[in-house]
Amino acid sequence: MGTTMTPDFRSPQFLKDHMDSILAFYTERAFDPTGGYYQNYLDSGETFAPELKHLVSSCRMVFNFATAEHLFKDPEYRHLWQHGLAFIRGTHWQNERQGYAWTLNNNAPADETNHCYGLAFVLLTYATALQAGDESARADIYHTYELLERHFWQADVGLYADEVSADWQILTDYRGQNANMHTCEAMILAFEATQDTQFLDRAYALAKKIAVDQADRADGLIWEHFHKDLTLDWDYNKDDPKNLYRPWGFQPGHQTEWTKLLLMLHKHRPEAWMVDRAKALFDAAVNQAWDDEHGGLFYGFAPDGTICDDDKYFWVQAETFAAAALLALVTEEEQYWTWYDRLWHYSWAHFVDHQHGAWFRILNADNSKVTDRKSEAGAKCDYHTLGACALVLEALLSQ
Repeated sequence: MGTTMTPDFRSPQFLKDHMDSILAFYTERAFDPTGGYYQNYLDSGETFAPELKHLVSSCRMVFNFATAEHLFKDPEYRHLWQHGLAFIRGTHWQNERQGYAWTLNNNAPADETNHCYGLAFVLLTYATALQAGDESARADIYHTYELLERHFWQADVGLYADEVSADWQILTDYRGQNANMHTCEAMILAFEATQDTQFLDRAYALAKKIAVDQADRADGLIWEHFHKDLTLDWDYNKDDPKNLYRPWGFQPGHQTEWTKLLLMLHKHRPEAWMVDRAKALFDAAVNQAWDDEHGGLFYGFAPDGTICDDDKYFWVQAETFAAAALLALVTEEEQYWTWYDRLWHYSWAHFVDHQHGAWFRILNADNSKVTDRKSEAGAKCDYHTLGACALVLEALLSQ
C-alpha cells in the first residue's frame, strides 16, 4: 500500500496485511545458517554487523514468527521460529553458569551479565512457543520462572531487581520499572499459555505495585528509576536522557504500555481500578507528549512537563495505538478511536517504510530521519509493531 491511499486502520484485514508486510522484510533475510537470526539491518534490508546478536532481539524475533504462525496458521513461519528457539536454548543458554548470554559475538558470549529484562523476554518467548504448539516449551516456562524467583524476586518490596553479575553473586542496587513492566507482560502470556494462575497472580502484583503504588509517588505517573527501597530516584541518568534501556524522564510510551498491560490483565481478572488507571496514564501521556506541530509522540518529558527528549521512536507510536484501541473497546469512548486513528495516520505517513517494508526506528522532532539503520541488535526488530497489530487484531476479532 502506498501513502497515496489511506487504509481503514480499524480493519482486521488491514492489520493482517500490514503484519504480512512487516514480516516479509524479515522472513526473506533473517535466517542465519550458523544459528539464530541476523539482527542488524539498514533501511534497504542489507545486513550489517552479522556477528552481533542480543538476547532481547533473539527472543523478540521468535515471538514475531511464532505469533505469525499462531495467528495466520501459516506453517511458513514454523521453521523460522523453531530455528530461533533452538538458538536461545543452545547458544544463548550457558549451561555451566546456568544463565543466558546477554550478547553474543560470532555466537560466543560477549556479555554474560544477567538481566531481569532479558529473562522477561525469555519467558515471553517460551510462552509464545507453547501457544504456537511447542509443548516442550512448557518446562522452559517454569524453569525461567524459577530463575526469576531465585535470582531477581525481592519479596520484601514486591518487585524484581534488575541486574546480577555473570556468576550470580553480585546484585546491583538499581531498581526500575522497565524490567518489571516486561516481566508483567511475560507473566500474562505465561498464564495465557498454561492457565496456571500463579503467573496471573504475579502479573497482578506487579501491575498494582508499579501502576498504582509507585505511580502514586509521582502524582499518578510512572517514573522509571527507584532506589533499593523503592523511593524514586529522580536524578538517575539525568545527564543521559537518551539511554537505551534506562532513560531519564517520564516515558510516554511506558505510560501507554502500562495502559495496554492493565487492560490485558483486566481481560482475565477485571477490576475497575485497572480501567481507571489505564485511562489516566494514557490521557496524561498523549496530552503531555503529542507534537501539535509535526505530529507524533515525543520520547520523554521532565517532571515539570517540558520535553526532555524530542526524538520520536517507532515503539512509542505502536504501543500507544494498541493502548488506544483496547481503551476504545473497553470504555466505548470514541475519543480513544480518534487517538488510534491519529497515531496510525502519523505513523503511516512517517514511520512505515513503504518502499522496503517494516518501520523506521527513530526520527527527529520534525520527522526527518536520524539514521539509515532500521533494526539493531537489542534495539529493534519490529516486535512492538507486530505485537501491537496482533493485539488489536485479536481484540477486534473477539468482539
